[in-house]
Amino acid sequence: MRSLAGLTVIVATASVYLYLLSTHLPPGPTHLPPGPTHLPPGPTRLQPGPTRLQPGPELEGEAVREYRLKFPSDLKSLQELAKTLKFYKTENYSYVLLLFCSAYLYKQSFAIPGSSFLNMLGGAIFGPWVGLMLTCLLATFGSTFCFLLSSAFGKQYVVHFFPEKVALLQMKVEENRSSLFFFLLFLRFFPMTPNWFLNITCPVLNIPLSIFFFSVLIGLIPYNFICVRTGSVLSQLSSLDDIFSWGTLAQLLAIALMALLPGALIKRYGAAHLKLDGVASNGTGRDRKSR
Repeated sequence: MRSLAGLTVIVATASVYLYLLSTHLPPGPTHLPPGPTHLPPGPTRLQPGPTRLQPGPELEGEAVREYRLKFPSDLKSLQELAKTLKFYKTENYSYVLLLFCSAYLYKQSFAIPGSSFLNMLGGAIFGPWVGLMLTCLLATFGSTFCFLLSSAFGKQYVVHFFPEKVALLQMKVEENRSSLFFFLLFLRFFPMTPNWFLNITCPVLNIPLSIFFFSVLIGLIPYNFICVRTGSVLSQLSSLDDIFSWGTLAQLLAIALMALLPGALIKRYGAAHLKLDGVASNGTGRDRKSR
C-alpha cells in the first residue's frame, strides 16, 4: 500500500504541474503572421488560461473561437494543434518547447498510449530533424523514468497482473543474456511486446539500467523517424485529400523504406544469434499507437 500511495502522489503531482503549465500561458503574438496556414481556420485564442493569443488589428470585430490545449487523438486535432502551436512559438519558443517536452515525458513515464501522435506533433512543430532529436531523447528519458517508477513502486503489481507474460520474457532474457542488448533492440524494432510493457517489466527481469537506456535510444529511432517525418509531411497538407497525392505518397513510402533498413539488419542478426521462439506469442497488443 505504501508503494501504491507513493506512486499516486507522483502521478498527482505531475498531473497538476502539466495542468498548470497548459493553463497559465504567457502572452502570445499580437499580430497574425502572413499566410493562411499558420493558424487553424478562424482567429484563435488559446484557452484555458488568463493569457490568450490575441488577433491582430485586421481581425478586430470578428468572433473569436476558443481553442483548448489537449492531447491530440486523431489527425484533425493533430493538425489543428500543430498549426496553433507553430504560430504561438513565433514569440514563445521556449514555452512551446517546455510544454511539448513535459507532455511527452508525462505520457512515457506513466505508460500512457498515444506517443505516435506526439511524435507526429513534434515533427509538425519543430521540423523533421529537430523533432526527431527531441522525440528520441524524450522517449528514452520518459521510458527510463517509467523503468525507475516500476522498479521503485510497481514490481509486485507487474508480476501479479502479468504472470505468464513476465515468465516468458524472463525465460527469453536468460536464454539471450549473452546478447542481451541486441535482444532488447529486436523487441523495440519489432513490437511483439508493446514498449510500455517492456518499460514496466525490465526492472522485474533485472535488466541493467544502462543497457535498457541505450536499447531504447537506438531501438526507437526507426519508429520515431517514421512518425516525425509523417507529421512533418502532414502539417504541410491543406486538406486530407492531399494525403493521396503522388508526391505525398512517394515521401511516405521513402520514409518507410529508410526506417525498415535497420530493422531488417537486426532481424537478420536475431535469426542467426538470438533465441526468439515463443516471443511472438507474448503480444499484449500490437497496435503501434500503444507504444
